[in-house]
Amino acid sequence: MKEYPKTLIDRLEKRNNSQPLFIQAVNEVFESLEPIIGENPDIETYSILERISEPERQIMFRVCWMDDNGKIQVNRGYRVGFSSVLGPYKGGLRFHPTVRLDVIKFLAFEQIFKNSLTGLAIGGGKGGSDFNPKGKSDNEIMRFCQAFMTELYHFLGENTDVPAGDIGVGSREIGYLFGQYKRLTKRFEQGVLTGKQVGLGGSLVRKEATGFGAVYFAEEMLKRKKDSVKGKTCVVSGSGNVALYCARKLEDLGATVVAMSDSSGSIHDPNGVDLDLVRSIKEVDRARIDTYAPHKPGSKFFPDKKVWQFKCDLAFPCATQNELDGDEVKTLIDNGCLGVIEGANMPTTPEAVGVLQEKGLLFAPGKAANAGGVAVSALEMQQNASLQSWSFKEVDSRLQEIMAAIHHDCVHWAEKYRRPNDYVFGANVAGFLRIADGVKAYGVI
Repeated sequence: MKEYPKTLIDRLEKRNNSQPLFIQAVNEVFESLEPIIGENPDIETYSILERISEPERQIMFRVCWMDDNGKIQVNRGYRVGFSSVLGPYKGGLRFHPTVRLDVIKFLAFEQIFKNSLTGLAIGGGKGGSDFNPKGKSDNEIMRFCQAFMTELYHFLGENTDVPAGDIGVGSREIGYLFGQYKRLTKRFEQGVLTGKQVGLGGSLVRKEATGFGAVYFAEEMLKRKKDSVKGKTCVVSGSGNVALYCARKLEDLGATVVAMSDSSGSIHDPNGVDLDLVRSIKEVDRARIDTYAPHKPGSKFFPDKKVWQFKCDLAFPCATQNELDGDEVKTLIDNGCLGVIEGANMPTTPEAVGVLQEKGLLFAPGKAANAGGVAVSALEMQQNASLQSWSFKEVDSRLQEIMAAIHHDCVHWAEKYRRPNDYVFGANVAGFLRIADGVKAYGVI
């Protein structure tokens, strides 16, 4: 690595020595930017890397709420506003026991580039809590959301910071959060949160957007190879919104999804996963995926196993960070896999990315391939601002256009620097250059 970014990485490691995920995310971006640093002395002159790798604000707060037994519970809440160069902070809220500052910072940093790639006027941010919604009653979730928003609402606004959903936060939670924001502010600012219920300011396709977008990106990649998703055998990790709608779009386009998972293990269904059954298990019964096999003859549940062991043409990691490692990628390759498309945020370890690139497989980084969710969130903000509600077809068409444009930009920058098929490089450079222009334009702030 060149001296300038290396020195900066060393400094960041010292200042953030308990945040390995954040350092991993920064490393991956800075390594990609090496070729353009020498050609653009302004990057160092204006300290652009220093400025985009330090959050504009970090908010951490206590959340006290009462469970159904009358006992007071205490959780920790976060919101990191990383960059508002391109617009108000935009990024989801994650409710999961693994949430800590390191997780939120890495997600917020990734969000800067992801949001930049969409071409829309949105900055990068992320938030959440170590609250675990699993096993909680609706009333407990409502009380937690109200307590969380009571601490956070001061920092939000349609032109300041616009959260959305993420793991553990769907339209139900967004509804409770918005209701409390409305109660506290006495204002109906519909665009202050996205991912709302359709009919109450929410956008059609928002629920499907991240999963659909990943498949649209995969289709663009394959199109360059004069190929398509049709006829491909696929594995999809996870079984939440992203995974479900990724699998649904794959099925719509003629692919067969043979494996899905959750934290308890994986299901393998060689005849094709019954997505309606998975949706019923996860969204209606709120149960674990191990209940799938008894309902579907010919399928099997593998406790504590990931989907990467199964033969496939395409793999879609759609669960969480660092879920696909180097050894698992080698297994995929040995089984004939053609490519990996990230539906989650940084789900592939650096070692695994290196193996994929060395072997010449297609690899779509999350900041490009899973940008569909935040893109439709921004479209929801547009609809709220204009007091309009667009049809499913119109939003889906715009989503496809945005994903195709992101793919085009990634390819353009990769080819310009003679790194064809390096989507990691293309995505990082395309996202960075737009942000760098804004940093320089606004002066020293």
